[in-house]
Amino acid sequence: MILFLRSLMVLWVLLFCLAIKAQDPTPVLVGYWHNWNDADAPYLPLDQIDPRYNVVEVAFAVPAVGTSHQMEFVPSETTPAEFAAEVATLQAQGRKVLISIGGANAVVQLDSDTERDQFVASMMTLLDTYGFDGIDIDLEGASVAMTGGTIGAPTDAAVIRLIDAVDAIMAQYRQTTGQKLFLTMAPETAYVQGGQSAFGGIWGAYLPIIHALRDSLDILQVQLYNSGSMYGIDGVIYEQGSADFIVSQTEAVIQGFNTGGGFFEGLPPEKVAVGLPACNAAAGGGYTDTAAVRAAMKYLLGTGPQPGAYTLVQPGGYPALRGMMTWSINWDAASTCNGHYSYAENFDRIFTEVSTLVEVTHRPDLVFAPDPVQDILRILTPISPGATANIIDMAGRSVRTRGLGSDGRSIRVDDLAAGTYILVVQDRSERQHGVFRKE
Repeated sequence: MILFLRSLMVLWVLLFCLAIKAQDPTPVLVGYWHNWNDADAPYLPLDQIDPRYNVVEVAFAVPAVGTSHQMEFVPSETTPAEFAAEVATLQAQGRKVLISIGGANAVVQLDSDTERDQFVASMMTLLDTYGFDGIDIDLEGASVAMTGGTIGAPTDAAVIRLIDAVDAIMAQYRQTTGQKLFLTMAPETAYVQGGQSAFGGIWGAYLPIIHALRDSLDILQVQLYNSGSMYGIDGVIYEQGSADFIVSQTEAVIQGFNTGGGFFEGLPPEKVAVGLPACNAAAGGGYTDTAAVRAAMKYLLGTGPQPGAYTLVQPGGYPALRGMMTWSINWDAASTCNGHYSYAENFDRIFTEVSTLVEVTHRPDLVFAPDPVQDILRILTPISPGATANIIDMAGRSVRTRGLGSDGRSIRVDDLAAGTYILVVQDRSERQHGVFRKE
């Protein structure tokens, strides 16, 4: 019996560690990196990027001249071999490096099954050549549009082929590397939250793609800039460049919303990052000053007061919100853009407490069952008699301090909101902790 329990404990530890590994990095600071030189946002060697950027998205893979589907990427200021070495350097530091597809100026369309297959093959070549961890889908303009169908059942062949192509890339990547492809998307607001206003053309056009790939998607980072005004799920219109816009548009993709193509089921906060420009010069509109960004993010994370008129549907916010994204690293690195790495610094200030807590979760002492839990959490790890338990949410707040059950190994959690928590068990001489999920 003792051997069985020890084996069970080892299994839980292994599963827990694998789950944490799959979620890394957390929280994320995602930054786009320019593969070109700009006088105001100069070229920056990949391996000189500020270490706070733990997800780097290389901009961009674009179609070869004369095609809309044969993707290519050539480093502009170094050789392919040197660039691949820089990618490997960042990966050795625990960072993800992705290749972003498209951008504002490239039209990517898959007009036949042959083009779909050539798109897949060309993307696999780029992933293999440079060793990228994954892909980012940043399609704009004419690249994605709808003429009919619903969120769950799109009818446009180009949209269906794109979904099939991403599935194929993910399957081939796993077969080749043994790893899951890291997948992000960075649509403009019209393509996502804009589905509340209309459903057709570009309006809501990303929603069938997000829905079809939701299980594989690691991060959705809607561009909360170059947007104009958008509806919140409260039916009120909010203007870009404000704390209310950040809060309302972020909660919309978590809670979901109604469209002419059906209800869009929201994504868990662990899959959502807030996308903003590094400074006013980095975007055509939507820049939000650092104080307003910090206030909005603190409210979303449940660590600060309501900063404006929009009230979150979920009291306590979303402590597991994945992080932030910016266009771009090059702009953030420029001293003329709000100061040298001011966006990364603001991210650091916002997520310091959360980062510390998440880092603690890499070294758990306690093993639980079931996990996730609904009503009663049972501790499999031996606990000293008379210990007390403190439950802490991922924003660093103590939400419950209570004694363990009569068996000294169980605790009721049925009144906790869904989310991730740290349980700290303390007796006179020992402090142990572990992480559990509440459904």
